[in-house]
Amino acid sequence: MDAVKISPKFQVVIPRAVRDKLGLVPGQKMQVVVYGDRIELIPEQDIRSMRGMLRGIDTTVERDNDRL
Repeated sequence: MDAVKISPKFQVVIPRAVRDKLGLVPGQKMQVVVYGDRIELIPEQDIRSMRGMLRGIDTTVERDNDRL
């Protein structure tokens, strides 16, 4: 696990190994989420890159008798 330090301007540098593994690029937007007592950074992705990610998912749903 890599450790980072918060700068006087409250900035952090994402370690190179993490940037490379996630394919992060300069200027890329990230969502910041407070989850309990931690901060999570979630890279925003272009909607086109998510095409097909749910392929093969079971879409059968139990329905009420009065529904078609």
